Amino acid sequence: MVSRKKILVTGANGQLGNELRELSAVYPEYKFYFAGRNTLDISEKNAVLNFFEEHKFGYCINCAAYTAVDKAESERELSFLVNATGPAILAEVSGITGTKLIHISTDYVYNGTDHNPLKEDGATGPVNVYGQSKLEGERLVCTENEESLVIRTSWVYSSYGKNFVKTMMRLLSEKDELNVVADQQGCPTYAADLADVIMAIIDADAGGNKLSGIYNYANSGVTTWYDFAVLIGELTGARCRINPVKSEAYPTPAVRPLYSVLDTSKIRAALDIEIPFWKDSVARCVERLRGGGLAG
Repeated sequence: MVSRKKILVTGANGQLGNELRELSAVYPEYKFYFAGRNTLDISEKNAVLNFFEEHKFGYCINCAAYTAVDKAESERELSFLVNATGPAILAEVSGITGTKLIHISTDYVYNGTDHNPLKEDGATGPVNVYGQSKLEGERLVCTENEESLVIRTSWVYSSYGKNFVKTMMRLLSEKDELNVVADQQGCPTYAADLADVIMAIIDADAGGNKLSGIYNYANSGVTTWYDFAVLIGELTGARCRINPVKSEAYPTPAVRPLYSVLDTSKIRAALDIEIPFWKDSVARCVERLRGGGLAG
């Protein structure tokens, strides 16, 4: 029988995995297992099944993902292996063992042409291979185990790993002038806030409020990459001049959606929570990075 006090975090060495590792200290009532790719290859069904049957996890938070958006255009097979096949195996095995799967997805499953906040039941239509692989992962997860929960999130950053906040802090300190794309709208998500809401979901589940299906989560508000960079410059006191440019000024192998603002009303209502404003969360992250140095 599974233990509702055991939580497996796959993809544990990424931004969200590291934030969950840090947050685990606040939840001593749960026993966390953090598995990177070297510990558990989620694309190997027998290995996953054996691991789940051995440890009897109550919950699995799947943070494992292939996130190299541009490289995915030339590594389609690998992208689908990690973002679709792996999650499908986790969902199937979770169904066998009675484990609750919480799978992390992305705003890139939408087509980016809308101009109203994107709802969970809205039209999808990924414009790149990465988004296609993540959408297929969602479909397989929900098909293999309908009790699973999928969280779509966007523009994730944290004090860990490589992300926009850390890159901008470095570039703004090194350069006199910087061009940043200003025609893509979305909302940043502080991985620490996402970790908080995942634990709120688990607490709610343990208390009988069992969520399943697809939910959007991002910090509240709307911005562009340019305004995001400007805020980081203001918070760090950078003297670098930041210029707004259009996406075509920086052609990339993978097309980016121009609009990916997520409607988060569903998760706010389900958990009765307030979601932090994006500027406040960026300020918290920048303060942390400036106080403790750049985390790995």
